[in-house]
Amino acid sequence: MGDWAPPTAQPAVASAPVVPDSNAIVAVTNVTKSFGDVVAVSDVTFTVGPGVTALLGPNGAGKSTLFRVMCGLTAPTRGTVRVLGADARNDRAVRGRIGLAPQQDALFDRLSARRFVEVAAKTHGVVDADTAARGVLDLVDLDADDPKVVGAFSKGMRQRVKLAAALVHEPDLLILDEPLTGLDPLQRNRMIRLFHQLGDDGKCLLVSSHVLDEVARLGSRVLVIAQGRLAATGDYRDLRGLMDDRPHRIRVAADGARVLAAALVERDLVNGVSISTDSLMIDTNDVDRFGRHIALVAKQCGVRLREVEPTDDDLESVFRYLVERR
Repeated sequence: MGDWAPPTAQPAVASAPVVPDSNAIVAVTNVTKSFGDVVAVSDVTFTVGPGVTALLGPNGAGKSTLFRVMCGLTAPTRGTVRVLGADARNDRAVRGRIGLAPQQDALFDRLSARRFVEVAAKTHGVVDADTAARGVLDLVDLDADDPKVVGAFSKGMRQRVKLAAALVHEPDLLILDEPLTGLDPLQRNRMIRLFHQLGDDGKCLLVSSHVLDEVARLGSRVLVIAQGRLAATGDYRDLRGLMDDRPHRIRVAADGARVLAAALVERDLVNGVSISTDSLMIDTNDVDRFGRHIALVAKQCGVRLREVEPTDDDLESVFRYLVERR
């Protein structure tokens, strides 16, 4: 993240809670978690209710530690966490209403997916563990009768096994730590649709990610955490809008890069462009307009696009911008 410091003032997007307190499933109040001299989470306060809320932050920001505190797996050094009105650290019944898919890839590698999820079901007292396991494996597009052990699964398949295990006891709160890592685009689309379906059914989902594009698709409610502090809260569009008064930088890889560059400048789609052998580095103030026209312009010029990729639409850029604009 470089040598910048996290903001210490009020959140940049909105100072109000994400949802009204009366609708809160999770209430985190002035939570700090320290490990010796290391402060992993610092004075964090927010509430969330039913639906999908994204926790956005780079690796090492404190997301996983915050999730562990919320699940009752570790106690906060200061502050309080309430899940469904109770302390999950001390209330076993409430812990049973939480489903956790951790970022850590710790599975029983010698078990099949069905057996692994059955074990998770039985630990939560699910009566018909086999039926429940089959149901959630189907939800995440895995074959319950596949004899292959999870140790032989791909990263994306292992992610979906963890999600199935988190879902098997039908929890009210789902905490999913980087659940889309390792999934291919089709699988990501399916999982995001599943998250929204669960949210529409009244469940509360907290989904962490370090990818802005994922957060935009997960939902509009966002908590932004940086170096253990809550840097911003509110609607994703508001957060993204904070960056709309500066040029966005996009890398375009294409055959015929010079021809394409000239056409983009002629049509006033870019603020500036630099050209290398087979790619362009574009600056534009209107990224949406650029996105709508780039394929058409390339086609008109007879140029084949190979890649269009934002280079500054990452978390480091967002956080640096939130800090520098103060």
